[in-house]
Amino acid sequence: MKRNEFLKSLGLITITAGMGSSLLSACSGKPSSESTSDTTSTATSEKPKDLFFKISLAEWSLHRSLFDGRITNLDFPAIAKNNFGISAVEYVNQFFKDKATDHAYLADLKKRCDDNGVTSVLIMIDEEGGLGLTDKTKRNQAVDSHKKWVEAAKFLGCHSIRVNAYGEGSREEVGKAATEGLRSLSEFAKGSNINIIVENHGGYSSDGEWLSEVIRNTQMENCGTLPDFGNFCTKREKDECQEWYDRYKGTEEMMPFAKGVSAKSYDFDAQGNCVETDYTKMLAIVKNAGYTGYIGIEYEGDKLSEEDGIKATKALLERVGAVV
Repeated sequence: MKRNEFLKSLGLITITAGMGSSLLSACSGKPSSESTSDTTSTATSEKPKDLFFKISLAEWSLHRSLFDGRITNLDFPAIAKNNFGISAVEYVNQFFKDKATDHAYLADLKKRCDDNGVTSVLIMIDEEGGLGLTDKTKRNQAVDSHKKWVEAAKFLGCHSIRVNAYGEGSREEVGKAATEGLRSLSEFAKGSNINIIVENHGGYSSDGEWLSEVIRNTQMENCGTLPDFGNFCTKREKDECQEWYDRYKGTEEMMPFAKGVSAKSYDFDAQGNCVETDYTKMLAIVKNAGYTGYIGIEYEGDKLSEEDGIKATKALLERVGAVV
């Protein structure tokens, strides 16, 4: 099946202009001049009446455009709303790494959200240290490094920051360290009404049993998980995964503590189904856990453009979510 035929089968229209121009046109608050009425009808409300969850957009879905400088973090809220009809966003701190304490910048970002009717959901935090480091001094430094992001999240109106619980050592040693690190940061964040959530993000954290035990042992109500449909590689060598944890088992184990969910996608078949993950099975697990919050679109594939991949994932979530 040709690419255009595939997109038509999903009810999506390919943007004929370059990615940068079509995305940047959204920042003006007006639809792209190349957009058609079909595009507008696809990008409607974030939560159709028959879905049990709300849809948000993870900024990593646009990481190529952001790293290339075609768009910026400040453009993100308008792009989410005007290009995709999504009224909730999940930031990645890498795209405004030096702005955590820049109140003028954060105020500008917040205003752009308010102007577009967009809710800030969470910030995904990387490169601030592992909260499962077994060296107590380094772990405490990591906790302190995250505090500014707790305050930034509160300013923006987010409910959570996503952190990493990595560390080196045995399963038990890292588990004990992660419990202590997460508890310490959660105690700090509690006063700001911010959740500290851990994604299955490689290593021990991609072991659902390990992560759920760590979260349970913190005994903190504002410490939880962010189940990601695709990040269940527990052992990686030379950029190749050597060991996989069962994604459905892992998600089911993490869901009792979930304060967010990440709908990872890479590739789609001719019917618009995700090749790597059975979304019908996965959304049933999410629904059976009683979850009704945001599910964030996180497209990472390269066969479709970022824009088309986001739309394909959104169409899949809406189609499956309506019947699961």
